[in-house]
Amino acid sequence: MNKKLVEAMADLDEDIVLAEVKALKDGGVPTLDIIASLQEGMEIVGKRFEEKEYFLSELIMSAEVFNEASEVLGGIGEAGKAKNGVFVLGTIYDDIHDIGKNIVTTVMRSNGFEVVDLGVDVPTAKFIEAIKQHKPKVVGISCLLTTCFDNVKECIQAIEDAGLRNDVKVLIGGGPVDEATGKYVQADIVAKNAQNTVDYCKQFVGVQ
Repeated sequence: MNKKLVEAMADLDEDIVLAEVKALKDGGVPTLDIIASLQEGMEIVGKRFEEKEYFLSELIMSAEVFNEASEVLGGIGEAGKAKNGVFVLGTIYDDIHDIGKNIVTTVMRSNGFEVVDLGVDVPTAKFIEAIKQHKPKVVGISCLLTTCFDNVKECIQAIEDAGLRNDVKVLIGGGPVDEATGKYVQADIVAKNAQNTVDYCKQFVGVQ
């Protein structure tokens, strides 16, 4: 981890974050390593939010800084973007959280996946349509509200009822999501973080 970048991201110091990302990129540091430091900083932001040191405005700002840093890295996943296949991702309906989803999108693209980001508040029909259209091996459903667990369960059941479950693995993730949640909604995999998502998806598509 790059301590300076981690601390700047945690402190929401946009100028230092962008300057450090550019310096690391120019110095040949792998994109995934830079993103890992940004993620570490984002995790600290999340803790500060939980401890009420930060508020919603800081959360939103952190996502904006992260996205700007991703743009500095430039062309993440564009070169040979589909070499590892397609990953469909969205936040379940009635939930509008997108910070975690955006991090996963960035990290997956940097690992050679084409990410179809459906956005937030995604209805079941949109997930099913995306599976039929893009034929991903893995679909990710993000959920940060415990009140939306039933929505995730309904969505996964609908994917199965549509006859698509044999062709796709369903991965779920989000702050309150754990193994018990995974069993309840009948997901295939519970991802704790973005790197977990990368590892699982590479495993499913047969990439080392």
